[in-house]
Amino acid sequence: MQNPSARSPVIKFIPGIAWFFLILVLICLPGSKIPPVETWLNDIYFDKWVHAGLFGMLVFLFIYPVHKKMVLSLREKRKWALKIAIAAVVWGITTEFIQKFFIEGRSFDVYDLAADSGGIIIAYNWCRVKYL
Repeated sequence: MQNPSARSPVIKFIPGIAWFFLILVLICLPGSKIPPVETWLNDIYFDKWVHAGLFGMLVFLFIYPVHKKMVLSLREKRKWALKIAIAAVVWGITTEFIQKFFIEGRSFDVYDLAADSGGIIIAYNWCRVKYL
């Protein structure tokens, strides 16, 4: 009998895939549907923290199954983690262009991209130290 976890490697990545689509839904909200934030939240750059958290969690949710469930050498796991982080940066850039060209009331924001990348770097390094 086959090991249930060996049936489909995609199952291991369902949380990351779901999070990817959550980010897609959020970035596709028109500017008019995003509630205004309080002044003090603007003062602490709340939206940038949200970007960092969303993209950091995305990286974690894809690296963790590589660490925990995939039978690979440590070197191969590290390569996959780096590929995941790079793919997340590309996704962050893509989301900014989607907002600029396709979403009403949204624009390309280099600071959002920096926050996305910051969250990615933090999550990648945390996973690297903790798991890889």
